[in-house]
Amino acid sequence: MQSTLWRKKNPDMNMERKGTDSKRKSLQINTSPEKRSSVCTQLSRRRRWKLARGLTGCLRILPPDASLIEKAKGDTVHLPCKYTLATEDQGPLDIEWVLSLPDNLKVDQMIIFYSGGRIFADYYKEMSGRVHFTDSDPQSGDASINVTDLQLSDIGTYQCKVKKAPGVHSSKIQLSVLVKPTGTRCSVEGPQEIGSDFKMRCESPEASAPLQFEWQRLPPAERFPTPWLAEMTSPVINVKNATREYSGTYRCVVRNRVGSDECLLRLDVVPPSNTAGTIAGAVIGTLMALLLLGLLVFCCCKKRKEEKYEKEVQHDIREDVPPPKSRASTARSYVGSNHSSLGSMSPSNMEGYSKTQYNQVPSEDFEPPSPKPAFPLNKVAAPNLSRMGAVPVMIPAQSKDGSIV
Repeated sequence: MQSTLWRKKNPDMNMERKGTDSKRKSLQINTSPEKRSSVCTQLSRRRRWKLARGLTGCLRILPPDASLIEKAKGDTVHLPCKYTLATEDQGPLDIEWVLSLPDNLKVDQMIIFYSGGRIFADYYKEMSGRVHFTDSDPQSGDASINVTDLQLSDIGTYQCKVKKAPGVHSSKIQLSVLVKPTGTRCSVEGPQEIGSDFKMRCESPEASAPLQFEWQRLPPAERFPTPWLAEMTSPVINVKNATREYSGTYRCVVRNRVGSDECLLRLDVVPPSNTAGTIAGAVIGTLMALLLLGLLVFCCCKKRKEEKYEKEVQHDIREDVPPPKSRASTARSYVGSNHSSLGSMSPSNMEGYSKTQYNQVPSEDFEPPSPKPAFPLNKVAAPNLSRMGAVPVMIPAQSKDGSIV
Protein backbone atom coordinates (compact mmCIF):
# COMPACT_ATOMS: atom_id res chain seq x y z
CA MET A 1 0.00 0.00 0.00
CA GLN A 2 2.76 2.44 0.92
CA SER A 3 4.63 1.78 -2.29
CA THR A 4 1.42 2.24 -4.32
CA LEU A 5 0.67 5.54 -2.66
CA TRP A 6 4.24 6.68 -3.21
CA ARG A 7 3.99 5.91 -6.89
CA LYS A 8 0.71 7.80 -7.18
CA LYS A 9 2.19 10.82 -5.41
CA ASN A 10 5.26 10.81 -7.66
CA PRO A 11 4.08 10.34 -11.23
CA ASP A 12 7.32 11.82 -12.58
CA MET A 13 9.30 9.05 -10.97
CA ASN A 14 7.05 6.47 -12.59
CA MET A 15 7.61 8.07 -15.99
CA GLU A 16 11.39 8.11 -15.42
CA ARG A 17 11.39 4.42 -14.57
CA LYS A 18 9.34 3.61 -17.68
CA GLY A 19 11.75 5.64 -19.79
CA THR A 20 14.75 3.86 -18.30
CA ASP A 21 13.21 0.45 -18.93
CA SER A 22 12.50 1.36 -22.55
CA LYS A 23 16.10 2.56 -22.99
CA ARG A 24 17.42 -0.68 -21.50
CA LYS A 25 15.28 -2.77 -23.89
CA SER A 26 16.43 -0.78 -26.90
CA LEU A 27 20.06 -1.28 -25.82
CA GLN A 28 19.55 -5.03 -25.63
CA ILE A 29 18.27 -5.06 -29.22
CA ASN A 30 20.24 -2.39 -31.09
CA THR A 31 23.69 -2.06 -29.43
CA SER A 32 26.76 -4.27 -29.11
CA PRO A 33 27.84 -5.68 -25.71
CA GLU A 34 30.67 -3.10 -25.32
CA LYS A 35 28.38 -0.11 -26.04
CA ARG A 36 25.72 -1.56 -23.84
CA SER A 37 28.25 -1.94 -21.02
CA SER A 38 29.30 1.73 -21.27
CA VAL A 39 25.71 2.91 -21.29
CA CYS A 40 24.92 0.69 -18.35
CA THR A 41 27.84 2.23 -16.51
CA GLN A 42 26.48 5.72 -17.18
CA LEU A 43 23.08 4.67 -15.99
CA SER A 44 24.53 3.10 -12.88
CA ARG A 45 26.38 6.25 -11.97
CA ARG A 46 23.18 8.25 -12.18
CA ARG A 47 21.31 5.69 -10.19
CA ARG A 48 23.80 4.23 -7.72
CA TRP A 49 21.20 3.93 -5.03
CA LYS A 50 19.22 1.74 -7.38
CA LEU A 51 22.24 -0.54 -7.93
CA ALA A 52 22.73 -0.83 -4.20
CA ARG A 53 19.06 -1.88 -3.77
CA GLY A 54 19.24 -4.21 -6.78
CA LEU A 55 16.53 -2.33 -8.64
CA THR A 56 18.56 -2.33 -11.90
CA GLY A 57 21.49 -4.38 -13.20
CA CYS A 58 24.70 -4.00 -15.28
CA LEU A 59 28.23 -5.48 -14.75
CA ARG A 60 30.17 -2.91 -12.79
CA ILE A 61 33.65 -2.69 -11.20
CA LEU A 62 33.77 -0.79 -7.96
CA PRO A 63 36.20 2.15 -8.15
CA PRO A 64 39.43 1.71 -6.12
CA ASP A 65 40.19 3.86 -3.12
CA ALA A 66 43.22 5.40 -4.89
CA SER A 67 44.21 5.58 -8.51
CA LEU A 68 47.94 5.75 -7.61
CA ILE A 69 49.68 3.27 -5.33
CA GLU A 70 53.31 3.72 -4.20
CA LYS A 71 55.24 0.81 -2.75
CA ALA A 72 58.84 0.06 -1.86
CA LYS A 73 61.00 -2.28 -3.88
CA GLY A 74 60.70 -5.84 -2.55
CA ASP A 75 57.30 -5.27 -0.92
CA THR A 76 53.94 -6.81 -1.87
CA VAL A 77 51.15 -4.71 -3.41
CA HIS A 78 47.40 -5.37 -3.49
CA LEU A 79 45.63 -4.16 -6.63
CA PRO A 80 41.84 -4.13 -6.00
CA CYS A 81 39.24 -5.10 -8.61
CA LYS A 82 35.86 -5.97 -7.12
CA TYR A 83 32.85 -6.23 -9.43
CA THR A 84 29.09 -6.82 -9.35
CA LEU A 85 26.98 -8.70 -11.90
CA ALA A 86 23.46 -8.14 -13.12
CA THR A 87 20.79 -10.68 -13.90
CA GLU A 88 21.21 -9.94 -17.59
CA ASP A 89 24.89 -11.01 -17.52
CA GLN A 90 24.59 -14.70 -18.33
CA GLY A 91 27.66 -15.34 -20.52
CA PRO A 92 30.99 -16.96 -19.50
CA LEU A 93 33.14 -15.00 -17.07
CA ASP A 94 36.52 -13.71 -18.31
CA ILE A 95 38.93 -11.68 -16.19
CA GLU A 96 42.21 -10.27 -17.44
CA TRP A 97 44.90 -7.99 -16.04
CA VAL A 98 47.02 -5.98 -18.50
CA LEU A 99 50.16 -3.92 -17.76
CA SER A 100 50.85 -0.76 -19.75
CA LEU A 101 54.54 0.12 -19.38
CA PRO A 102 55.71 3.75 -19.03
CA ASP A 103 57.43 3.47 -22.40
CA ASN A 104 54.67 3.99 -24.92
CA LEU A 105 56.68 2.23 -27.60
CA LYS A 106 56.35 -1.09 -25.80
CA VAL A 107 53.35 -3.36 -26.25
CA ASP A 108 50.93 -3.87 -23.37
CA GLN A 109 51.57 -7.10 -21.47
CA MET A 110 48.91 -9.47 -20.16
CA ILE A 111 50.06 -10.68 -16.73
CA ILE A 112 47.20 -12.95 -15.57
CA PHE A 113 43.98 -14.29 -17.11
CA TYR A 114 40.92 -16.18 -15.86
CA SER A 115 38.58 -18.02 -18.24
CA GLY A 116 36.42 -21.12 -18.09
CA GLY A 117 37.23 -21.72 -14.45
CA ARG A 118 41.03 -21.81 -15.05
CA ILE A 119 43.78 -19.35 -14.15
CA PHE A 120 46.65 -18.57 -16.55
CA ALA A 121 49.52 -16.61 -14.96
CA ASP A 122 52.53 -17.27 -17.22
CA TYR A 123 51.99 -14.67 -19.92
CA TYR A 124 54.60 -12.13 -18.77
CA LYS A 125 57.96 -13.70 -17.91
CA GLU A 126 59.15 -10.65 -15.95
CA MET A 127 56.38 -11.27 -13.38
CA SER A 128 56.08 -15.04 -13.63
CA GLY A 129 55.43 -16.58 -10.23
CA ARG A 130 54.83 -13.20 -8.57
CA VAL A 131 51.22 -12.50 -9.57
CA HIS A 132 48.25 -14.23 -7.88
CA PHE A 133 44.51 -13.65 -7.51
CA THR A 134 43.60 -12.56 -4.00
CA ASP A 135 40.58 -14.90 -4.00
CA SER A 136 41.13 -18.45 -5.19
CA ASP A 137 37.69 -18.25 -6.88
CA PRO A 138 37.46 -15.00 -8.89
CA GLN A 139 33.81 -15.81 -9.70
CA SER A 140 32.89 -14.67 -6.21
CA GLY A 141 33.10 -11.04 -7.29
CA ASP A 142 36.72 -10.31 -6.32
CA ALA A 143 39.19 -10.13 -9.21
CA SER A 144 41.90 -8.38 -7.15
CA ILE A 145 45.51 -9.51 -7.47
CA ASN A 146 48.67 -9.45 -5.34
CA VAL A 147 52.12 -8.77 -6.79
CA THR A 148 54.99 -9.94 -4.58
CA ASP A 149 58.68 -8.94 -4.51
CA LEU A 150 58.14 -5.70 -6.40
CA GLN A 151 60.83 -4.59 -8.85
CA LEU A 152 61.46 -1.32 -10.67
CA SER A 153 60.36 -3.04 -13.88
CA ASP A 154 56.85 -3.42 -12.39
CA ILE A 155 56.17 0.32 -12.68
CA GLY A 156 53.24 1.08 -14.96
CA THR A 157 49.45 1.24 -15.30
CA TYR A 158 47.47 -1.93 -14.47
CA GLN A 159 44.07 -2.47 -16.07
CA CYS A 160 41.50 -4.93 -14.73
CA LYS A 161 38.93 -6.00 -17.33
CA VAL A 162 35.90 -8.17 -16.49
CA LYS A 163 33.69 -9.67 -19.20
CA LYS A 164 30.42 -11.53 -18.74
CA ALA A 165 28.28 -11.16 -21.80
CA PRO A 166 26.72 -8.86 -22.45
CA GLY A 167 28.42 -6.87 -19.67
CA VAL A 168 31.97 -5.54 -19.95
CA HIS A 169 33.77 -3.17 -17.60
CA SER A 170 37.37 -2.19 -16.75
CA SER A 171 39.32 -0.03 -14.28
CA LYS A 172 42.90 1.24 -14.10
CA ILE A 173 45.40 1.63 -11.26
CA GLN A 174 48.82 3.26 -11.54
CA LEU A 175 51.67 1.59 -9.61
CA SER A 176 54.92 3.35 -8.66
CA VAL A 177 57.80 1.36 -7.18
CA LEU A 178 60.32 3.33 -5.11
CA VAL A 179 63.60 2.35 -3.48
CA LYS A 180 63.62 3.17 0.19
CA PRO A 181 66.80 4.64 1.73
CA THR A 182 69.38 2.00 2.64
CA GLY A 183 73.09 2.09 3.26
CA THR A 184 73.08 5.76 4.28
CA ARG A 185 76.62 7.11 4.86
CA CYS A 186 77.87 10.10 6.86
CA SER A 187 81.31 11.58 6.21
CA VAL A 188 83.49 14.65 6.77
CA GLU A 189 85.42 16.35 3.97
CA GLY A 190 88.34 18.44 5.18
CA PRO A 191 90.55 18.75 8.30
CA GLN A 192 88.68 18.74 11.63
CA GLU A 193 90.79 21.50 13.15
CA ILE A 194 90.02 24.72 14.97
CA GLY A 195 89.60 27.61 12.54
CA SER A 196 89.38 25.39 9.45
CA ASP A 197 86.51 24.85 7.01
CA PHE A 198 85.05 21.44 6.22
CA LYS A 199 81.83 19.75 5.10
CA MET A 200 79.53 17.26 6.80
CA ARG A 201 77.92 15.06 4.16
CA CYS A 202 74.96 12.65 4.32
CA GLU A 203 74.02 10.51 1.31
CA SER A 204 71.91 7.50 0.39
CA PRO A 205 72.89 6.72 -3.23
CA GLU A 206 70.28 4.06 -4.04
CA ALA A 207 67.19 5.75 -2.59
CA SER A 208 64.47 7.05 -4.90
CA ALA A 209 63.80 10.76 -5.01
CA PRO A 210 62.44 12.95 -3.59
CA LEU A 211 64.51 12.66 -0.40
CA GLN A 212 64.20 14.56 2.85
CA PHE A 213 67.20 15.09 5.14
CA GLU A 214 67.28 16.00 8.80
CA TRP A 215 70.35 16.56 10.99
CA GLN A 216 70.20 16.04 14.75
CA ARG A 217 72.74 16.44 17.56
CA LEU A 218 72.77 13.68 20.14
CA PRO A 219 73.28 14.09 23.92
CA PRO A 220 74.99 15.34 25.99
CA ALA A 221 75.12 18.50 23.84
CA GLU A 222 71.70 18.50 22.20
CA ARG A 223 71.70 22.14 21.08
CA PHE A 224 72.42 22.39 17.38
CA PRO A 225 75.08 24.97 16.41
CA THR A 226 73.36 28.19 15.42
CA PRO A 227 75.29 28.74 12.14
CA TRP A 228 74.06 25.37 10.93
CA LEU A 229 70.34 25.87 11.48
CA ALA A 230 69.74 26.97 7.89
CA GLU A 231 71.21 23.69 6.61
CA MET A 232 69.56 21.24 9.00
CA THR A 233 67.48 19.80 6.13
CA SER A 234 70.31 19.74 3.59
CA PRO A 235 72.42 16.70 2.67
CA VAL A 236 75.57 18.82 3.11
CA ILE A 237 76.44 21.18 5.98
CA ASN A 238 79.22 23.69 5.26
CA VAL A 239 81.19 24.40 8.44
CA LYS A 240 83.09 27.70 8.52
CA ASN A 241 85.74 28.66 11.11
CA ALA A 242 85.24 25.54 13.23
CA THR A 243 85.46 25.74 17.01
CA ARG A 244 85.88 23.15 19.72
CA GLU A 245 82.18 23.52 20.66
CA TYR A 246 81.23 21.84 17.39
CA SER A 247 82.64 18.52 18.61
CA GLY A 248 80.02 15.84 19.29
CA THR A 249 77.89 13.09 17.74
CA TYR A 250 75.44 13.92 14.96
CA ARG A 251 72.70 11.88 13.33
CA CYS A 252 71.37 12.26 9.77
CA VAL A 253 67.91 10.87 8.91
CA VAL A 254 66.96 10.30 5.26
CA ARG A 255 63.33 9.77 4.27
CA ASN A 256 61.21 9.28 1.17
CA ARG A 257 57.60 8.21 0.65
CA VAL A 258 58.27 4.51 1.27
CA GLY A 259 60.87 4.40 4.06
CA SER A 260 63.70 6.00 6.03
CA ASP A 261 67.26 5.34 7.13
CA GLU A 262 69.90 7.08 9.27
CA CYS A 263 73.63 7.28 9.96
CA LEU A 264 75.84 8.63 12.78
CA LEU A 265 78.82 10.97 12.54
CA ARG A 266 81.42 11.63 15.27
CA LEU A 267 83.01 15.08 14.97
CA ASP A 268 86.22 15.89 16.88
CA VAL A 269 87.55 19.43 16.38
CA VAL A 270 91.19 19.61 17.57
CA PRO A 271 93.92 22.30 17.54
CA PRO A 272 95.84 22.60 14.27
CA SER A 273 98.91 20.43 13.95
CA ASN A 274 102.52 21.66 13.41
CA THR A 275 102.59 21.76 9.65
CA ALA A 276 106.21 22.96 9.34
CA GLY A 277 107.52 20.13 11.54
CA THR A 278 105.49 17.61 9.60
CA ILE A 279 106.89 18.84 6.29
CA ALA A 280 110.49 18.85 7.62
CA GLY A 281 110.10 15.32 8.94
CA ALA A 282 108.72 14.16 5.64
CA VAL A 283 111.63 15.71 3.72
CA ILE A 284 114.26 14.20 6.05
CA GLY A 285 112.61 10.82 5.88
CA THR A 286 112.59 10.96 2.10
CA LEU A 287 116.29 11.86 1.95
CA MET A 288 117.22 9.04 4.33
CA ALA A 289 115.24 6.60 2.24
CA LEU A 290 117.02 7.74 -0.93
CA LEU A 291 120.41 7.43 0.80
CA LEU A 292 119.71 3.91 1.96
CA LEU A 293 118.50 3.01 -1.49
CA GLY A 294 121.70 4.35 -3.09
CA LEU A 295 123.87 2.44 -0.59
CA LEU A 296 122.00 -0.75 -1.30
CA VAL A 297 122.46 -0.32 -5.05
CA PHE A 298 126.20 0.33 -4.59
CA CYS A 299 126.67 -2.82 -2.48
CA CYS A 300 124.81 -4.93 -5.00
CA CYS A 301 126.91 -3.64 -7.90
CA LYS A 302 130.16 -4.25 -6.01
CA LYS A 303 129.14 -7.76 -5.06
CA ARG A 304 128.23 -8.54 -8.65
CA LYS A 305 131.64 -7.33 -9.93
CA GLU A 306 133.49 -9.52 -7.39
CA GLU A 307 131.54 -12.60 -8.40
CA LYS A 308 132.20 -11.89 -12.07
CA TYR A 309 135.98 -11.49 -11.39
CA GLU A 310 136.14 -14.78 -9.48
CA LYS A 311 134.45 -16.63 -12.33
CA GLU A 312 136.90 -15.17 -14.88
CA VAL A 313 139.99 -16.09 -12.75
CA GLN A 314 138.82 -19.70 -12.42
CA HIS A 315 138.76 -20.11 -16.21
CA ASP A 316 142.15 -18.41 -16.89
CA ILE A 317 145.03 -20.59 -18.35
CA ARG A 318 148.14 -20.07 -16.27
CA GLU A 319 151.57 -20.25 -18.06
CA ASP A 320 154.72 -21.20 -16.21
CA VAL A 321 157.73 -18.96 -16.41
CA PRO A 322 160.13 -20.28 -19.08
CA PRO A 323 163.53 -21.51 -17.81
CA PRO A 324 166.53 -19.18 -18.12
CA LYS A 325 168.50 -19.34 -21.31
CA SER A 326 171.61 -21.47 -20.72
CA ARG A 327 174.31 -23.13 -22.78
CA ALA A 328 174.09 -26.29 -20.73
CA SER A 329 171.16 -27.59 -22.79
CA THR A 330 173.06 -26.67 -25.94
CA ALA A 331 176.09 -28.53 -24.68
CA ARG A 332 173.98 -31.57 -23.78
CA SER A 333 172.38 -31.54 -27.21
CA TYR A 334 175.76 -31.17 -28.84
CA VAL A 335 177.44 -33.94 -26.81
CA GLY A 336 174.51 -36.28 -27.27
CA SER A 337 174.33 -35.73 -31.00
CA ASN A 338 178.12 -36.10 -31.20
CA HIS A 339 178.13 -39.40 -29.36
CA SER A 340 175.24 -40.75 -31.37
CA SER A 341 176.98 -39.77 -34.56
CA LEU A 342 180.14 -41.44 -33.44
CA GLY A 343 178.32 -44.61 -32.58
CA SER A 344 176.80 -44.88 -36.05
CA MET A 345 180.02 -44.26 -37.95
CA SER A 346 182.77 -46.72 -38.90
CA PRO A 347 186.30 -46.34 -37.57
CA SER A 348 187.50 -45.39 -40.97
CA ASN A 349 185.18 -42.40 -41.07
CA MET A 350 185.70 -41.30 -37.51
CA GLU A 351 189.13 -39.86 -38.18
CA GLY A 352 187.77 -37.17 -40.45
CA TYR A 353 184.82 -36.48 -38.27
CA SER A 354 186.88 -35.97 -35.11
CA LYS A 355 188.87 -33.31 -36.77
CA THR A 356 185.82 -31.22 -37.55
CA GLN A 357 184.92 -28.73 -34.82
CA TYR A 358 181.69 -26.70 -34.38
CA ASN A 359 181.72 -23.39 -32.67
CA GLN A 360 177.86 -23.18 -32.28
CA VAL A 361 174.75 -25.32 -32.40
CA PRO A 362 171.90 -24.04 -34.59
CA SER A 363 168.64 -23.55 -32.80
CA GLU A 364 165.29 -21.95 -33.66
CA ASP A 365 164.13 -21.29 -30.10
CA PHE A 366 167.14 -19.56 -28.70
CA GLU A 367 169.39 -16.79 -29.89
CA PRO A 368 172.91 -17.83 -30.94
CA PRO A 369 175.38 -17.35 -28.11
CA SER A 370 178.28 -14.98 -28.43
CA PRO A 371 181.36 -16.59 -30.02
CA LYS A 372 183.58 -18.14 -27.40
CA PRO A 373 186.47 -20.53 -27.70
CA ALA A 374 185.26 -24.09 -27.93
CA PHE A 375 186.55 -26.49 -25.36
CA PRO A 376 188.04 -29.71 -26.63
CA LEU A 377 185.93 -32.73 -25.74
CA ASN A 378 188.80 -34.70 -24.32
CA LYS A 379 189.43 -32.04 -21.67
CA VAL A 380 185.83 -32.12 -20.14
CA ALA A 381 185.70 -34.47 -17.18
CA ALA A 382 182.82 -36.90 -16.66
CA PRO A 383 181.64 -35.36 -13.35
CA ASN A 384 181.43 -31.98 -15.00
CA LEU A 385 179.34 -33.40 -17.81
CA SER A 386 176.94 -34.95 -15.28
CA ARG A 387 176.64 -31.66 -13.50
CA MET A 388 175.90 -29.98 -16.76
CA GLY A 389 173.08 -32.44 -17.37
CA ALA A 390 174.84 -34.75 -19.83
CA VAL A 391 173.40 -38.28 -20.13
CA PRO A 392 175.90 -41.17 -20.43
CA VAL A 393 175.48 -43.15 -23.64
CA MET A 394 176.66 -46.71 -24.11
CA ILE A 395 178.71 -47.03 -27.30
CA PRO A 396 179.28 -50.58 -28.47
CA ALA A 397 182.90 -51.62 -28.92
CA GLN A 398 184.24 -52.37 -32.33
CA SER A 399 186.85 -54.89 -33.38
CA LYS A 400 189.78 -54.13 -35.55
CA ASP A 401 188.04 -55.31 -38.63
CA GLY A 402 185.21 -52.84 -37.95
CA SER A 403 182.57 -55.25 -36.64
CA ILE A 404 180.52 -54.42 -33.51
CA VAL A 405 181.37 -56.55 -30.46
